Amino acid sequence: MTDNIDYNSNYNLDHSTLLNLYQSMLKPRLIEEKMLILLRQGKISKWFSGIGQEAISVGVTKALDTDEYILPMHRNLGVFTTREIPLYRLFAQWQGKMSGFTKGRDRSFHFGTQEFNIIGMISHLGPQLGVADGIALANKLQNKQKFCAVFTGEGGTSEGDFHEALNIASVWSLPVLFCVENNGYGLSTPTSEQFNCENIADKGIGYGMESHIIEGNNILEVYTKVKELAESMRLTPRPILIEFKTFRVRGHEEASGTKYVPQDLLDFWKAKDPIINFENYLRSKSILNDEIDNEFKTIITSEINEHLEIAYAEEKIIPNLEKELNDVYKPFQFKEVKPSKLTNNIRFVDAISEGLEQAMEQDDHLVIMGQDVADYGGVFKITDGFTDKFGKDRVRNTPICESAIVSAAYGLSLNGMKAVVEMQFADFVSSGFNPIVNLLAKSHYRWAQNADVVIRMPCGAGVGAGPFHSQTNEAWFTKTPGLKVVYPAFPEDAKGLLASAIQDPNPVLFFEHKALYRSVYQDVPKNNYTVEIGKANLIKEGVNLTIIAYGATVHWVLEVLNKHKEISADVIDLRTLQPLDTETIYKSVRKTNKAVIVQEDSLFGGIASDISALITENCFNSLDAPVKRVGSLDTPIPFQSDLEQQYLSKSILTNVILEINNY
Repeated sequence: MTDNIDYNSNYNLDHSTLLNLYQSMLKPRLIEEKMLILLRQGKISKWFSGIGQEAISVGVTKALDTDEYILPMHRNLGVFTTREIPLYRLFAQWQGKMSGFTKGRDRSFHFGTQEFNIIGMISHLGPQLGVADGIALANKLQNKQKFCAVFTGEGGTSEGDFHEALNIASVWSLPVLFCVENNGYGLSTPTSEQFNCENIADKGIGYGMESHIIEGNNILEVYTKVKELAESMRLTPRPILIEFKTFRVRGHEEASGTKYVPQDLLDFWKAKDPIINFENYLRSKSILNDEIDNEFKTIITSEINEHLEIAYAEEKIIPNLEKELNDVYKPFQFKEVKPSKLTNNIRFVDAISEGLEQAMEQDDHLVIMGQDVADYGGVFKITDGFTDKFGKDRVRNTPICESAIVSAAYGLSLNGMKAVVEMQFADFVSSGFNPIVNLLAKSHYRWAQNADVVIRMPCGAGVGAGPFHSQTNEAWFTKTPGLKVVYPAFPEDAKGLLASAIQDPNPVLFFEHKALYRSVYQDVPKNNYTVEIGKANLIKEGVNLTIIAYGATVHWVLEVLNKHKEISADVIDLRTLQPLDTETIYKSVRKTNKAVIVQEDSLFGGIASDISALITENCFNSLDAPVKRVGSLDTPIPFQSDLEQQYLSKSILTNVILEINNY
């Protein structure tokens, strides 16, 4: 093959470095060739080939320090091999063995490892970029003089997360190297059908970001340019976008094939093979010869075969139900801090603010992020005055980009910090839904990495805010294993549960009903005490009926009982919806033999349905009446006050309670 890549620039690299770069590219190539054989033999389930793109993965990884995070994608095997992960662990990962990185729970490159400072992707691609923002923010806040590199493909640049992440990185001057591998096709869709600009690097201009175009098949250009930028970014933190021009010469994954690619285009890029061309260059300079080349290949092949045998010899995973269930959350030992006797009579909103402030005082690694949370103090003024006390580094206004901010919160957690994210309104969480349910929720289960993130969710109707500012959407998240969902009804509980949520290393959705913010007062302890997550509170005792509620509905129930003194009921304030305190529920229902479950959410598909099913399944013999659910209309929430009152389940609550009480 003739030399199809220009190596004539003066890169000033010694022979040892040049040979090391060649050997480092050769290793993932030989592994891939072996994996393609094993795929045909049915010994691995799937393969995303990076053949022809090794120069990018190897060159970038070589330019980073080993303690700097790198966030690869499907086709970046060279990242993992250059970080010198033992091959048997990679092979075990691809075979679903226990000594892999996900205990057989996720496949191929969907994993991370703190040991090697690699953070793996999820299939949704885009959130990876926001995660890099969070890692870089932690580096910057802790003055580490480190940067991180994150990969995506040209297809991923069409996702909103790409634009959100670049915007955040630019606004906050975060040291992130955004590496876009422009390899021609997103599965079968060519770049001409994905974007209408000449170069992806041009997109950086719109974000005020330095950007470069690099010949991705030229290992010398990749390595030297990234190394130069790395040294600069450590000293002057800022984001940089690099577009690597390359090509995917095999299918998106092997089953896809390449029939949609014109043959002349394939031939052109196969002639630019980074390994063969670099080999020819080294031979032309008398740096590489047959003896050295054969030695490299023998060493790598022996290592592959040896580590394959180790992986083959490992026993298949034996399913263990207890282990599966226990790995959904990171184990957390609740630390009870008892409330002090000194109290202030304050509102619900004040309790949240006080709890946040005390948490910030106790933990310098805690960061608050959200729209308008800094000088403005948030739309509900919960963080009013916080920037004067904690500074704008730790109380951060964010652009309007919920998805990337949630991902960045995860990145902070990965890099030793923790975050409280304020959704301006719980309704807006739909714009950040993907990283919550697919990244935060599954992180510990997939690769034993906790997600130390609290997302505050101002929610609920009763304030005439209409269908986009009034939802109580907890059921979206109680369904997702790995998330904890907290929903207090009283100021004292709100403050204590918030403290516990911030201490908990697992992701917590913390719902705060807006109608309670300034209408409910309570004597709240002054200290930073805790209330255990997952424990309901029996706030009123009776003998004829169990009423289960949470959030604003607890107050609705108490109003009804205050008007109807003849009803003797247990009232359970759930406080936490996930994990659910079924023990308290069952004990009460078995005593009273009747149950009403109240939610503000629309009736169908809400958490009341699951609680009803649980009671029926576990307390059936104790029931003297059908379990009754009380929920709002199955419509969006209207704005006009009379329509809103008609919508809310409060309008039918009294009749339902009386009906079941008299059953």
